Amino acid sequence: MKSLRTYLSVAAMAAAIGLAGCSVAGTSPTGITGTSNTGSSSPVSSSSAGTTTAVSLDTLAQDTHFDGDDLTWDAASEVAVTLADGASAVASGPLSGVSVDGDTVTFSAAGTYRLSGSLTDGRIVVAAGEEDTIRIILDGATLANSTGSPFMVESADEAIIYLADGTNNSISDAATYADQGTDAPNAALYSKADLTIAGPGTLAVDGNYNDGISSKDGLVLAGGTVTVDAADDGIVGKDYAVLLDGAYQVTAADDGFKSDNEEDEGRGWVLLNGGTLTVTAGDDGVKAFNTLTIAAGDTTVKESEEGLEAQHIVVSGGTANITSNDDGVNASGGSSTASSSTGAGGGSMEAGDYTVDISGGLLTINAQGDGLDSNGNATISGGTVVVNGPTNDGNGALDVNGELAVSGGTVAAAGSAGMAVTPGASSTQSGLQVTLGSSVPAGTVIQIADPSGTVVAAFVTTKAAASLVFSSAAITAGTEYTVYTGGTATVSAGLGEGSLDGATKVDIITAGEYTAEQGPGGGGGFRR
Repeated sequence: MKSLRTYLSVAAMAAAIGLAGCSVAGTSPTGITGTSNTGSSSPVSSSSAGTTTAVSLDTLAQDTHFDGDDLTWDAASEVAVTLADGASAVASGPLSGVSVDGDTVTFSAAGTYRLSGSLTDGRIVVAAGEEDTIRIILDGATLANSTGSPFMVESADEAIIYLADGTNNSISDAATYADQGTDAPNAALYSKADLTIAGPGTLAVDGNYNDGISSKDGLVLAGGTVTVDAADDGIVGKDYAVLLDGAYQVTAADDGFKSDNEEDEGRGWVLLNGGTLTVTAGDDGVKAFNTLTIAAGDTTVKESEEGLEAQHIVVSGGTANITSNDDGVNASGGSSTASSSTGAGGGSMEAGDYTVDISGGLLTINAQGDGLDSNGNATISGGTVVVNGPTNDGNGALDVNGELAVSGGTVAAAGSAGMAVTPGASSTQSGLQVTLGSSVPAGTVIQIADPSGTVVAAFVTTKAAASLVFSSAAITAGTEYTVYTGGTATVSAGLGEGSLDGATKVDIITAGEYTAEQGPGGGGGFRR
């Protein structure tokens, strides 16, 4: 076990540990070198706004169970196991470490095992020593069980599931488990040990009873094309859940992708550092008890109650597109220490130990509740943040209980006007607060022009909006800008270039002069 600092602010992780693909037997995956797995530091220590610190592969190996050796092995050492109802057998390789009892196949010793065939009502059990690493290659394997989980890791140091190239594999559990005790398995793919999934093949997981994939220790996803459909949570890593590569599509009745250790200090963190994650969730899309970091890759939350939720949320790279029925990004929960704080607008609020820190990447939010919400402070020092927030005045596109500090990047937050929050007094980059007077419909072009008539920003609304908060390096404090609606615009993620032909003048606004808002944080009438 590795101990982690409580606040995990992973930045520029992509530059250090990006994976271009998984290995085949006997070779190293791109960008990965073998390293030892000892140490106790977090992936990246906390950093000031705008500062990014790339981490080494050695650091990744120290702070998770994963290293490059996990995906390299000698093909000659593989033990081939053919699965068949009532007739599973060890086809080749040493017999030690594998036992067959009816339709239960048990692996009890370290090694690499290649599984093919199917069990319509069987079980794979890993029951190895605490120092053993077991690598199981799924090579066209179909596993199902009528009374419980068909794949259980009861004990091992680490279990690695490798999806063979060009193969389709599936794991499906029962809708009702015979054993529903406290420590009983509760997922179609269940592990009590550190779990890694990798390889270029495909895997379909049906969690008919509860969760789809669940590790009661650490979880690293380093490859594969994987679909998960779960009656409760989709993919869960207790101590941490890390996505390095692969394409993961999750449909879950409850949370989509999460880490949920609430007991051990510094645990319960999520890192998205590559690959593709697509989530449709009945509750939270991506959730961490401690810190949720998006450093690289493409993350899409297509449906959720709250899109991203954690005590600390860090976006330093990658692309994240979030849709939610409630808050889009929500820094809350966790183990907070609330303290009386005065927001930038002068309102007294309880600002706890919650943070949103955005230093890179592209984050787009479509939220019915608050768009970007922190129950503490929020900083934006780089990247692009686009919020299509609520249409009702009880929520805001930006909602920060403490200070919203903007020192870089581009921010465009549209929504209702009743709870509009603006950059705080510590912001070093200026911006504009646009109040449209009345709500404009979806598809409206909102343009901002400097005194020479040059359009410095064009924004197209995704839904009805009555206000827009905009900040970028193109805005100079104290300068008057003219706001228009209409005209034409060419945009990506709602932002781009515009033309004022046919546009209607709305207002002239002085950059940095924000009106006192009605919600927590922001505002205040100062100039930056």
